[in-house]
Amino acid sequence: MNKILYSLLLCFFVSNSLHAQNRNPYSGTDSIIKALGSLDSFNVATITDTLTRRYSDKQFKARAIFYWISNNISYDLKGIKSNDNRRSDAEMVIQTRKATPLGYAKLVQEMCSMANIRCLTVDGYVKNYADDINNPPDELNHSWNVVQLGQSPEEWYYIDAAKASGYTDQKLNKFTRDFTSEYFFADKSLFNLDHYPDNGAWQLGSGPKNLKDFYALPVFSNAAYIFGLKKPQPTTGFIKTKTKNTTSFNFPYKNDVSVTSIMLVTGDEKKQDKPEEMNFSASSGVISFNHQFKKEDSYPVRIIADGKVLLQYYAEITE
Repeated sequence: MNKILYSLLLCFFVSNSLHAQNRNPYSGTDSIIKALGSLDSFNVATITDTLTRRYSDKQFKARAIFYWISNNISYDLKGIKSNDNRRSDAEMVIQTRKATPLGYAKLVQEMCSMANIRCLTVDGYVKNYADDINNPPDELNHSWNVVQLGQSPEEWYYIDAAKASGYTDQKLNKFTRDFTSEYFFADKSLFNLDHYPDNGAWQLGSGPKNLKDFYALPVFSNAAYIFGLKKPQPTTGFIKTKTKNTTSFNFPYKNDVSVTSIMLVTGDEKKQDKPEEMNFSASSGVISFNHQFKKEDSYPVRIIADGKVLLQYYAEITE
């Protein structure tokens, strides 16, 4: 009887382990890199060797580098506020353990180069808040990486270690660490809705044709990658409607993700309204719901799935 019970338990744990690996094929690598800790007092070369020497596959070398950087480097809030990238050199980032997005990207590139992985830094644009919709900035505001593992165009991949590390408040006064695994070899179609490169050669696949089109899109939050969102409806980030009308929302997402609640929140961070629970349907990999905006005003709109912000719009509601 004990042997039977042991066999059943073994099958259960093996099944769960395989399921976890299928959901995150890098879980083993992540656990190893996490156990290495912060590697204080090491320089870039020593850290890179420590992270990657156990792996022969470049994909897992790159994952080790991405995971360590995203979990051990914090946002340089002062540098980001003033758009000051003077401290973005890889060794300086390692010494201070802080970086602007350019600093994150340059550190990824430097470590990948040391690990014999072709990696380039891409400068461009992202939207972080609903206020950014239809408001392109005067200068570049983000950086990320493209990594090449093979000779075909399909073997270039996106990495955004800065976004993966966490997020800030709108005034850039506080950084909250919140690791998002999916920014490694990110889904290209979603990434192209969320990032716009200054050099169009580094847009891997189809995406917005120009900066104006990019800034017309909704804002995709980190959780959009976890849920595997595709292009949503409404397709533009600015919603102009009347209080008597109904707005339809729908967005494709990953079939293997369970969604139990959808909330809609209006208003900015300081003056937001009470969250409204949506009566939604989730079938054939698409979440759908309707909403009637009853308050006449202009305000940000956030769509939240299971407590995580997925999308942000900006609404202008009239009678």
